[in-house]
Parts: sequence; C-alpha cells; structure tokens
Amino acid sequence: MPSGGLYLMDLEPAYKVESIRTDEDIQHEFWPLNEIDPENAKFPCCLVWTPLPVVSWLAPFIGHVGICTEDGTAVGFSGSNFINVDDFAFGSVAKYLQLDRKQCCFPRNLAAHTCKHGYKHTEFGSAVTWDDAIQSSIRHFEHKSYNLFTCNSYSFLANCLNRLSYGGSMDWNMINVGALLLFKGHWVDNISILRSFSPFILVVCFGIFMVGWPFLVALLAFSLLLLAWFVFGTYCVNNLLDS
Repeated sequence: MPSGGLYLMDLEPAYKVESIRTDEDIQHEFWPLNEIDPENAKFPCCLVWTPLPVVSWLAPFIGHVGICTEDGTAVGFSGSNFINVDDFAFGSVAKYLQLDRKQCCFPRNLAAHTCKHGYKHTEFGSAVTWDDAIQSSIRHFEHKSYNLFTCNSYSFLANCLNRLSYGGSMDWNMINVGALLLFKGHWVDNISILRSFSPFILVVCFGIFMVGWPFLVALLAFSLLLLAWFVFGTYCVNNLLDS
C-alpha cells in the first residue's frame, strides 16, 4: 500500500479523538458573564428577590422571586398568564444569589446527562443552555393562573431549577427555593434591607399600640400557618403546589 494511504489511516483516528474532545469542550464551555450591576438592574445567572406588598409586611420572609438570564435580565411569574421580562414587577431587586452554571446539567442528548436523573430529566424538560431553561419555563407558565398559595413566583423558579437540574437535584420546590434565597442570598445594599423590613416593623409597632401584645401572637400564628401550608402542600400532598 502507498505510504500516503498509511498516513491517512493513521491520521483518521487522531482526527476523531480531536473531534470528540472539541465537542466536549463546546458542551462544557460557558460564555463569561458580565459583572453584577444593581444600578442597571443586571444580575447575570442570579436568583432575585424583592418584598411583596402587604404579604411581606406581615411575613417578611416571603416576597416575589425571579431568575435572571445570562445577560442579567430579570424574569418572573407575576400574574395569571403573565411573565415579566426585564421589569421586576414589585420593585427593584433587594436580594440576589448568583448560581454556578457548572452545577447545571445541559445534555445535548440522552447519553450526555451529567446528573443522575437521565430519563426523568429528559421527560420533565431538560435544556442545553441556561437561557433555554428559562424560555422553556416561560412557555410552561405563560398560560397558568397565578395563586399565592399554589402557583406563584416560587413555583416558576423551582421549575427553572428543575429543568437545569441545578446541583444535581430535580427536587426543587417552593420551600427549598425560598430557603436558598433566605439563607444564602446577598442584600443589594442597606437601603434594600430597610425597604424590606421597615413596613413589617411599622405594622408590628402599630399593632402593639392598637391591640397590645396579643397582636404579636396573632402575627406569629399567621406566619406559622402560612409556613405549615407550604410544607404540607410540598411534602404531604402530591401535585397540590405547582413547580
């Protein structure tokens, strides 16, 4: 056989190996994100939170949440058949948490899952990019009815994280999404802290002045009942709360 033929035969396996390596690099390589810019309301790949009128005045651990695209645009489920894009419905972002895209599963096919769920992830609706997961959740929620107790902005956020299989988990729900932001989120500034808690403090002071200490007992009971509802709906009854 001519030496040229041997050369081509030797070259082909090397080419295939290089091609496979290139495909893997493309699959796991991410575009660099811009810096977080609160002044221009840009929070790339972040979960974001802001106080919810009336509700946060009585239970400050509850608010309106959303997720931001790779360019920092906030997206949130704000009402029945309504998804806010680049306009956080109930005020500017007060708290945020940037997530690591390397902890997401972006399978280009069934064999490319990096999470342990495989078929379950594909059946639920996997994504090939961060923004693709958000777009899929938008299509899923744009025809849903908003309900503070069963289908709200936390449901939308949990749905996004399940599509991303963030942290290798597909068990994201209202409770652990809320806890993630509550305990690991970062305040934008001191004004955000004041804006989030001052209405609650005013309500407590006014209630004590008008009713007395029993008002605090009633307020605590309200918060515990609210928390108990979400725990019950999440862990005790299947499909009661949307996610």
